[in-house]
Amino acid sequence: MSTMFYIVCIVAVVFTANTYQKYMKMKYDKSKNDPDLEASLAKIDLLEERIRVLERIVTENKRDVAREIDDL
Repeated sequence: MSTMFYIVCIVAVVFTANTYQKYMKMKYDKSKNDPDLEASLAKIDLLEERIRVLERIVTENKRDVAREIDDL
């Protein structure tokens, strides 16, 4: 076998090991819980619910909204 074959094999092994190392690091970083992310997701859920209520108020008939307000 030629020297070029060994060089190609070594380069392939190095690239494979580097890719595997990056994959494992990304997997580990993704598994960590980020408290800021949790708080942001909770806030987004709250805002989505408020938007749903506002959309319902805007799209419903005015009499229905007035009746619901009176019922409260």
